Amino acid sequence: MRLLTVLLFFLLALPVMGQKEGVGVKKEIDTTKFKERLARGAVVDDPTDTLTIRDYKIISFERDTTYLDTTLTIHKDYKYNYLRKDDFELMPFSNIGQPYNRLGVNLNKIKWYPQLGARARHFNYYQTEDISYYDVATPMTELFFKTTLERGQLLDAMLTFNTSRRLNFSIAYKGFRSLGKYREDEMTSGNFRTTISYRTKNDRYRMRAHYTSQDIRGQENGGLLDKEGQFESGDSDFSNRSSVDVRFRDVTNRVNGKRYFLDHQLRLLGGGRDSLSRRGSLRLGHQFEYESKYYQYRQADNTNAYFGDLIFQPVDDQAFLKTYSNEIHLGLQNKVLGDLRAQVSLYNYSYYFTSILQTPGGVIPNRLTGEEVVAGAAWDKDFGAFSIQGEGGIGVSGDLTGSYLDASVYIPLGEKHDFSAGIHHSARKPDFNFLLYQSDYLNYNWDNSAVFENEQVQSLFARFNSKTWGVLEGQLSSVDNYSYFRSTADNEAIEEGEERSFIRPFQEGARINHLRIKYEKEFRWRKWALNNTLLYQQVDQPGNILNVPALTTRNSLYFSSHVFKKAMFIQTGITFKYFTAYYMDGYNPILAEFYSQDREELGNFPLLDFFINAKVRQARIYFKLEHFNSSFSNNNFYAAPDYPYRDFVIRFGLVWNFFS
Repeated sequence: MRLLTVLLFFLLALPVMGQKEGVGVKKEIDTTKFKERLARGAVVDDPTDTLTIRDYKIISFERDTTYLDTTLTIHKDYKYNYLRKDDFELMPFSNIGQPYNRLGVNLNKIKWYPQLGARARHFNYYQTEDISYYDVATPMTELFFKTTLERGQLLDAMLTFNTSRRLNFSIAYKGFRSLGKYREDEMTSGNFRTTISYRTKNDRYRMRAHYTSQDIRGQENGGLLDKEGQFESGDSDFSNRSSVDVRFRDVTNRVNGKRYFLDHQLRLLGGGRDSLSRRGSLRLGHQFEYESKYYQYRQADNTNAYFGDLIFQPVDDQAFLKTYSNEIHLGLQNKVLGDLRAQVSLYNYSYYFTSILQTPGGVIPNRLTGEEVVAGAAWDKDFGAFSIQGEGGIGVSGDLTGSYLDASVYIPLGEKHDFSAGIHHSARKPDFNFLLYQSDYLNYNWDNSAVFENEQVQSLFARFNSKTWGVLEGQLSSVDNYSYFRSTADNEAIEEGEERSFIRPFQEGARINHLRIKYEKEFRWRKWALNNTLLYQQVDQPGNILNVPALTTRNSLYFSSHVFKKAMFIQTGITFKYFTAYYMDGYNPILAEFYSQDREELGNFPLLDFFINAKVRQARIYFKLEHFNSSFSNNNFYAAPDYPYRDFVIRFGLVWNFFS
């Protein structure tokens, strides 16, 4: 009740503050004020004049440029979470910052090379492709704040500024802590990022670089010890979730990583990068990346044999990965050929443990090292209204990467519709923890580096985008040598609670086919709107290996209006999320990985959230009653076997942009 009182006071105070004129009003940015000017094509280049959103640019890794957006939409609400991404295809655990089980899958590979593994601890890990660069007219700050569960908060702060028209810096830190409602459930993380981008006056040389230091750690409680008696029964003695018994104590795992990235290019001949002359331009580029990362699992209490026999105790498993990547590319751009690029990359890796292990099954080595040389090319060409893009490569030496290909076409269909389609192919080894792993638990040691083959993925995809009919996406994928974890425990071992003592990596010899169709459409009537997202999936496979729900839906009914003489804009409504029952993947804390299981179907329960969001100037305020239907529904809401989803909780926060 205290939190609700504070929030109401804050909401009432902001409109009053919003009506006051302050210093530098001309420099404040509100995207709603510039729609008419932008529609007329108005762009203000003089920094002393009134600024617009076009003076605050955000450049992605792929060099796509967008502008700062301070509007309040339902899609902003979907992204207002720990990941700051739409989590429609994810099912979170009880505490914020914990792993997410998958409700949808896209089999296309983004990375050319295997990764460290421990994928359940990487949802909040900023990859190279997640880093944005900036170009701003005045210093800009963004503050993201949201409450967590019990002790702790979530804050993501970013500052970016240009020291000149051509040199930009940014610095950001995302700090997080949440104790959680259950025992041994605490999560913490810290994500530091800093970037620099520069271009010369004649645009002949361009450079961008970033540095990240990230640490993501959490306690592992092993799930509920008596889920039927203490959770599903609805016993009021256990309504305080801290009294529910869990399997572990003094168990943690973490991912820690540092990365240095540099991407620069020099124009050797011709006009600028965007020249449309027949002569065009010739440019030479270089990209360098060094990343050092490790994963650690620690267990001080080894009194139970939940994961099988021990070799050493206390358990302290550590896996390390260091990678160097150098890429040289030569690009040619002109009006006739479009944008052509040829590239050669050298990738050096060292995945290792600190000792060689002798087991009854043989020697487990402590290191996988090597170099990969990949040659590739890319092409981007506009043919009038439509465009074609393609990129591919093949491994010249090394065993990790076989080949990859991505190609797509974009076709506008009038002013309200467009269509795109493409293909994807990739052949590379699975992540390193599938190939080699060492643990203080006897059954968690293996060396598959000589027997596991390349995973091969082929996909066809298409997307139809219409302002009238919505967005329809479809993808048909097939994968050979699909890599996954599962338990080999027999029924007797499972009855004795030893299922997780026998989890190992496998590759499926038969081909697996996956179809996904996703549809999004919003219906509007006056100040009311109904936003709908629907995902249908079908898997053709020899067994229950790749498990996803057949149907997942999210529907938001909400009301939008200006209040307080248009000093505040609000959106309020209810979001309904549902997915059909399926063999939901189990979670393994030793590996920080999910594994396939076919014993227990979970799902088939609704998730209802009530929200009130508001916007005052550049501040967006969010207030949500998460999963409020848990107060009057059965306790059957799980995120994984033995791991429940969270109960009803009230959370709030804001996103605020400041301009100097």
